[in-house]
Amino acid sequence: MTKLRIALINLHGLVKGSGLEIGRDADNGGQTKYVYELADFLSRHEEVEHVHVFTRLIDDPDVSPEYAVPVEIINDKLDIRRIPFAGKKYKPKEQLWAHLDACVSGIVKHLKKNDIFPNWIHSHYGDAGYVAKELSTILNIPFAHTGHSLGFHKEKKLEALGMPAEERQKKFKFAERVSAEESTLELSEFIVASTEQEIETYKPYQNFHKGKFHAIPPGIDTSKFVAYYQQEGDSSKQMEEEQRKYWVSESISKFLMNPNKPVILALSRPDRHKNLHTLIDVYGQDKELQSIANLVIFAGIRKDIQDKGDSEKEVLTNLLLLMDKYDLYGKMAIPKKHDVDNEVSIIYRYAAEKRGVFVNLALHENFGLTIIESASSGLPVVVTQNGGPSEIIPKCENGELVDPLNTEQIKQSLLSILTNEEKWKHYSNSGAINIQKFYSWKSHADQYVELIKENLSLSGGFGIKKKNYPGINIERLKKKVSKALITDIDGTLIEPAEGNPGLKELKNLMKNRDEDFAFALATGRNLPLVKEVIEEEKLPLPDFIICSVGTEIYYTNGKDYILDKGWASFLSGRWKREEIVNRLKSISWLKPQEDFAQNPLKVSYYYDEDKYDHEQLLRVLGDIWYKVNIIPSHGKFLDFLPKRASKGNAIQYLCHKWSINMGSVVASGDSGNDIDMFRGAIKGVIVGNRSTELNDIKPSNKIYIAEGHASEGILEGLRHYKIIK
Repeated sequence: MTKLRIALINLHGLVKGSGLEIGRDADNGGQTKYVYELADFLSRHEEVEHVHVFTRLIDDPDVSPEYAVPVEIINDKLDIRRIPFAGKKYKPKEQLWAHLDACVSGIVKHLKKNDIFPNWIHSHYGDAGYVAKELSTILNIPFAHTGHSLGFHKEKKLEALGMPAEERQKKFKFAERVSAEESTLELSEFIVASTEQEIETYKPYQNFHKGKFHAIPPGIDTSKFVAYYQQEGDSSKQMEEEQRKYWVSESISKFLMNPNKPVILALSRPDRHKNLHTLIDVYGQDKELQSIANLVIFAGIRKDIQDKGDSEKEVLTNLLLLMDKYDLYGKMAIPKKHDVDNEVSIIYRYAAEKRGVFVNLALHENFGLTIIESASSGLPVVVTQNGGPSEIIPKCENGELVDPLNTEQIKQSLLSILTNEEKWKHYSNSGAINIQKFYSWKSHADQYVELIKENLSLSGGFGIKKKNYPGINIERLKKKVSKALITDIDGTLIEPAEGNPGLKELKNLMKNRDEDFAFALATGRNLPLVKEVIEEEKLPLPDFIICSVGTEIYYTNGKDYILDKGWASFLSGRWKREEIVNRLKSISWLKPQEDFAQNPLKVSYYYDEDKYDHEQLLRVLGDIWYKVNIIPSHGKFLDFLPKRASKGNAIQYLCHKWSINMGSVVASGDSGNDIDMFRGAIKGVIVGNRSTELNDIKPSNKIYIAEGHASEGILEGLRHYKIIK
């Protein structure tokens, strides 16, 4: 098998090859470190040819000039490629959603210019998931996804706190985020989760049943996070390490009256969800704990609290106020900064040498990277029972699980470890040994590469291949298209029952269109039925045809219709038509359509709208490993397609393949199988005689609801968008 060229997409935050600014703000947490270390260890794998990390180019005097370097070479098999979009300034992730299509275009151009087409994409977080989904369709490259956190749960928490829906959407763009997360479940080859519990967090999503999940715990660099009684790195670096140890010790000791006491250590971003205030409450309210140990909290990196965002500022201010409330001066340290790359491992070993305990009281922790880092350093832990830690602690036997809101339980766990030398040694030794077995990046990379190979072997036809199709003149498609109309046929372009209002005018417009005006049909009809309607209605010949509900693309040359074999091959991966047909035989309200309505990539039925039961369809199809799109239309037709097949995906594929600006495309339709044409930069026109499936769609700057029926409504939409006068 060809070696793997992998593209990792991580759009927000600050990504560079050294000195990661973990804790700088909410966008620079564990995800940034995770992605960089994943890329590093994948690049070391013998079956990987190259790893490219795609992120955003930032040219801002408030951050390092390193983030403005277009391509940063990390090693012979790893680089960071920065794509300019959303301006030059460093921005929080919530401000990037409106610019993601520009990011997609930028990555496509970069890949073509540098001739570095990957054969696998992996996205991190919802924004990158949107971009990966688009790239997968455009380039015929499969993708996997890691969520890191999910918009559904964050919005529910903010709703519970009383934040109004309008404010939630304005600040956090939850509609866009959840929609992107739904798409990654539907279209990715698989979702990577850190634990089995994390998989459960996806259950509220509508497309949960379409997702394929693999729990692969992240790793740590076990050559860096070593037990406190070992030396980090080789002997040539010992002097440098000793110097770092000195600075770590000094940065903590200067706060403390008795720096020789054991340390209760916490290390996280200044996020209220991390529950640092509860730890201070526990420590501040118990004189015995104060007499036994010092409290040390590394809460991100800061120069001045006033410069932080509102949420970080609130958390940091509250920590200082609690320190004052309990008069913990000389007993508690909150250092302002630390070198993430070089000092975190030393901080853990510093606490372990002093017979301390690491504490993580997050209300919920998807995984808990700090827990395995501290364990590998020989530092026992007291950690939240909610989420990933409940899977880590039983394996590693390196500490105790607690309810993060039960202050008495937290206190007793801390005291039992700090005052019992045998227990401390057991947790310390068990953690240092077991982390090597279960949580190394090498193990993670090995599992991940095997999954990629398995999926590529099952999914044929990936990789975009441009070629000249025999017998077809594609020069017109190669020319710059400044505008395009892509329309459904039945009920949209033509409506015989209503006398086809506007059809004559629209036909004349398309026949006499300029060379830069492309015309296309996108329909549920198969090709013979499309050819039939073109002849019967004397329609102008389209530049291309998307038919059979997006499962086929054809090009026209005046007499022949040429199939885009790349698109057909892309859709066929993992598609098991016969199994779908067999499973659906038990549903009485489905009646197979005629043979001419079927094709190898489409299973079509008539159905009784009154009896339609989507949940029954899902139960009958079951949790099978391939994925299916179920598309009802006109209240009587039901199509089952490969997961990547749709009119919208086909349009995006064509636009990027032939360099058509999606913002210049107008797509028109009238029924449910037209819905996904109206997305991204594409302008939508819904004709007045629309089916009930489109009644819930609201007009917007990219969706026009016409009053006119059929072609008359299309013309109305073209005038609205100023495509015609």
